[in-house]
Order: sequence, then C-alpha cells, then structure tokens
Amino acid sequence: MSSEVSVQIPKLNMAATEATFVGWLVEDGASVVEEEAIYTAATDKVEVEIEAPATGILRHGTAEEDEEYEVGTEIGKIEVG
Repeated sequence: MSSEVSVQIPKLNMAATEATFVGWLVEDGASVVEEEAIYTAATDKVEVEIEAPATGILRHGTAEEDEEYEVGTEIGKIEVG
C-alpha cells in the first residue's frame, strides 16, 4: 500500500510568509531520495535548493515558475511505499 508525502513551500527565514517557486530540479515521475534537492525557492534575499521530505516518486503539482506562494502551500507530492 502506498501513501503520499506533501511537498510544500518552506519558511526560508524567520520573517518569511511567502517564497517564490523558482523551478523543479527533478522531472515529474522521477524517483527521489529523502534529502535530495528537488526544487529551488527564493525570497528577495536568498535562493535555496529544497530537499525531498521522503524517498519515492515525485509528482509535480500546479506550481508555476517565478510565482510567489504562501509558506506551507503544497506544490507537489511524493508517492512512497
């Protein structure tokens, strides 16, 4: 039985309430390993590669490149199991 782990926009600094989704580093449907960099997000001060929260198959959501999203917004999923 498989389950899904949410891929979300992280809080990049203490004051951040949103971040810009820069782009995916891994193709949709690709296998990923926990802590592997899977996408890039940015604030006005820093651009960061965000790591996979789990090992499994990455499924992109509807996030669009260079768009701002609130912290916690789900932008994809990882199918595990």
